[in-house]
Amino acid sequence: MKLLIVGGYGTFGGRIVQLLENEPRLTIMVAGRSLASAQAWCAKRGPVAARLVPAVFDRNGDLAAQLASLRPDTLVDASGPFQAYGEGRYRLVEVCVGRGVNYLDLADGSDFVAGIPAFDDAAGRAGLFVLSGVSSFPVLTAAVVRRLSSGMARVDTITGGIAPSPYAGVGENVIRAIAGYSGQPVALLRGGRKALGHPLTEQMRATIAPPGRVPLRNTLFSLVDVPDLRTLGDLWPQAKTVWMGAGPVPEILHRALICLAWLVRIRLVRSLSPLAPLMHWATNRLRWGEHRGGMFVAVEGTDQAGRQLKRSWHLLAEGDDGPLIPSMAVEALVRKTLDGHAPAPGARAAVNDLELADYEALFAGRTIHPGFRDDSGGTDRPLYADLLGDAWQGLPDEIRAMHDHAKAAEGRGSVERGRNIISRLAAWLVGFPEAAADIPVRVRFDADAQRETWTRTFGAHSFSSRQFKGQGRSGRLLCEHFGLLTFAMALATEDGRLKLVLRRWSLLGLPLPMWLCPRSTSFETVEDGKFRFHV
Repeated sequence: MKLLIVGGYGTFGGRIVQLLENEPRLTIMVAGRSLASAQAWCAKRGPVAARLVPAVFDRNGDLAAQLASLRPDTLVDASGPFQAYGEGRYRLVEVCVGRGVNYLDLADGSDFVAGIPAFDDAAGRAGLFVLSGVSSFPVLTAAVVRRLSSGMARVDTITGGIAPSPYAGVGENVIRAIAGYSGQPVALLRGGRKALGHPLTEQMRATIAPPGRVPLRNTLFSLVDVPDLRTLGDLWPQAKTVWMGAGPVPEILHRALICLAWLVRIRLVRSLSPLAPLMHWATNRLRWGEHRGGMFVAVEGTDQAGRQLKRSWHLLAEGDDGPLIPSMAVEALVRKTLDGHAPAPGARAAVNDLELADYEALFAGRTIHPGFRDDSGGTDRPLYADLLGDAWQGLPDEIRAMHDHAKAAEGRGSVERGRNIISRLAAWLVGFPEAAADIPVRVRFDADAQRETWTRTFGAHSFSSRQFKGQGRSGRLLCEHFGLLTFAMALATEDGRLKLVLRRWSLLGLPLPMWLCPRSTSFETVEDGKFRFHV
């Protein structure tokens, strides 16, 4: 296949090249307005299995002549911003259909994607596929909703959001698109009616937490203009509300953008487009925090018996793998086409052309971790099982028995204490026991519907704490209350161990900075058939 990527050395186009360069059946034409930039990009990739060819392609030039010269089998438009294409926004689509070239784009604008079906008849007659919105929004979200809604008689609410790593690197065209639609009216589905929303002026908070993984920090999401606002409502016509957001960090920059979007909404300024260069500079230079990103999709509905169901899908991506996800839909479609499973002819949003299994095959081998949660309630699951979700069953029997409504446990333990004044003060505040090499240990568990009280006795010394499921910014975390202090911990599973990872702490409910937080290495494991703990 000869694959022409318009914007091939840009942010998204470059990631498509990175994902497909190991495919020997491909000739990839890396195209843009600058031949020198295309040549530099191809040279930087080094020896790869695919054949990389730098090329010149100008969307505003003679498209028919350029396509006739390059003669691609499939064209991918990874340039944008699609919201700013103007009256001739579909020129490239028209020329591709006329020249017999399959077409894919990464359009993130709801209006642009909604207009693609106008070419369905022409594409069908030519035997071509013309697919728009081939990215996480709406292809991945639609595939996830299909999985989450399995067994539901009706889907009522679909919400989702993407939280990129602050180190992901954001292209100029993405920022131009965001600046263009911030505060502007956009059509969406709310409360069972068509309504208008205003991107970046509507917010929600959520915690992305695949079962058994340390979750992302609770994130502020703002409404964004993405194709999902329309396409998901068309796929699930009974849905009453569809809402999709983005959660960029650091949050202080996000909140600054929210304030600017409100200036547009109340018509004090016409558009944020003139600020796009400044926004691009700030986004790619003023960044701190964890190099992790993620995504969530949540569906609420009812089953055949009318029972309320609430399910969610979470994805966590570590390091540099997260930024590749928006380009993986193109990768999956190209590989399927090479294997003889090309999309059906016609022009449409690509919401039905990939399933979650297609993505899961691409996630394997990368530090990308998806998982499902059932938040429907109505089950008498113990606290730890509720927080761990699907990861609970992967723990050893001995660990699950300890947390599955156990009343008491007995064994042996050892306590080591520091000698400096800070160590003594910290142990005194919490009520930890004195140092001992080998003493009897007993733990009594008193559980009710809201919390568990653990009373630990080391020798003759006893102290207790209360554990409960975190809410709000401590959502998806296990909270443990010692006197005036509360610690919020993530439950993570790894190699048969259950790790407790500190994420937040507070004094009398007042959040405290993590750089002041006592550090701990805490885990539960099984050795010689016995439950063991280490803090």
